[in-house]
Amino acid sequence: MADDNGNVLDTLDPKSVRRIHLVGVAGTGMGSFAGMLKAAGYDVTGSDENVYPPMSDMLQAWGIPVRTPYAPANLDAANPDLVIIGNVIRRVNPEATSVRERGLKQMSFPAALGTLFLDRSHSVVVAGTHGKTTTSSLMAHVLVAAGKDPSFLVGGVTQNYAGNYRVGKGPHFVVEGDEYDTAYWDKGSKFLHYRPRTAILTSVEFDHADIFRDLPHYEATFEKFVRLVPKDGQLVVCAAYPNAVRIARAGGTAPVITYVAKEGADADFTPKNLSFGPDGARFDVVERGQSLGTVTLPMSGAHNVENALGVIAAARGLGLTFAEIQQGLSTFQGVKRRQEVRGDVDGVLVVDDFAHHPTAVRETISAIRHRYPDRRLWAIFEPRSNTSRRNIHQEDYAHAFPGATRASLKVPERHDKVPEGEELNVPKLIEALKAQGIAADGATDVPTLVERVASEAKAGDVLLVMSNGAFGGFIDKLLTALKARAGKGT
Repeated sequence: MADDNGNVLDTLDPKSVRRIHLVGVAGTGMGSFAGMLKAAGYDVTGSDENVYPPMSDMLQAWGIPVRTPYAPANLDAANPDLVIIGNVIRRVNPEATSVRERGLKQMSFPAALGTLFLDRSHSVVVAGTHGKTTTSSLMAHVLVAAGKDPSFLVGGVTQNYAGNYRVGKGPHFVVEGDEYDTAYWDKGSKFLHYRPRTAILTSVEFDHADIFRDLPHYEATFEKFVRLVPKDGQLVVCAAYPNAVRIARAGGTAPVITYVAKEGADADFTPKNLSFGPDGARFDVVERGQSLGTVTLPMSGAHNVENALGVIAAARGLGLTFAEIQQGLSTFQGVKRRQEVRGDVDGVLVVDDFAHHPTAVRETISAIRHRYPDRRLWAIFEPRSNTSRRNIHQEDYAHAFPGATRASLKVPERHDKVPEGEELNVPKLIEALKAQGIAADGATDVPTLVERVASEAKAGDVLLVMSNGAFGGFIDKLLTALKARAGKGT
């Protein structure tokens, strides 16, 4: 029923719509969803303020017309049966305003995903503070490798598929369950629309300080999520986070299956004989005290072993054989920006990672240290997210860099969502790292950091670059500078 927000729907019959228009189509999630809708047979159009590569190239390749900037005329051209409004769109947006005035059917992206796809599928939702993209991508690949022909929509570009979505004919749909808000009229988490039948809860630690007040407020949305899993479903939870297990056991009716990357721990799925090497991790899988056999994982770090164990537990519940799971894990090529090697110039290795929460920074450094135990590790970090720019994790960041020989930090610029006096104190953080024997420094701009790293990096160094954004093109500029230094380019 129409109200002040217009004709907002939570559900509809997929057969009742043919033409779908997405407002805010150039975002990673919305753009990929547009591609998925097109692949599923809908006529798809989109609009955005600005459209840049790579998303502009992808939308063009998928045959999706995009209009800029936002304007009511875009709706005239699209003549949509349904409009999907991205969560970055504000109420005052001229196109969103026109959608309301015309009484057009509109949905949020999560609600549309739920009603157009997940309603008819066995929805496998991966939620949690850390590891969502890697775990959901790995879960999807294991199902593909086992011949189950799943659909998936994840938050990163999977190297096996050169994209972040797939439309299959099998019963399973794997989706990355984001706890961020849904739309300007719906401040609930996206994953509350995802109808989980199988859920993996990787972790629960305070994040997204711009929309959650504190840890109890943040935990409350996960409490709602676990209640969505039906009693004949399964809820797979990482036992390394006792609060996640508590939330799962207290809130839901589904059976709870636990996993943890600690040998001999009290959990349903654990590793044994775990070892790390240049090619990743190798371990035996122990299921409720019984050894199933050995798996190889082309990724390093205890956190990725944990991610894999969560996938193994969920896959076992979905009826996959251990041989099928082994095959999927061993052939997984990873996700872009997750320990992704971007270049090796004169023995200087440049690795890109999305890590930004202090736990993710610590685990990523540990993983790279395991993978390259004899090389000097230089961690370069941009605290860019609304949470990492704040001083809530000041002490946690001070203990997030063990294993790094050197650390260089980008001082974040002022942000209107970070109240004055609550900013991360980077000089104080640098002093804390120096006190631990880590050679630490900082810079307020990217060119200074690029020049410093490029001029002082030595053969044998591993440069680990961590940011949840583009970092001002830091890696491309660094590789260019390293090649110029080596006389291999300009």
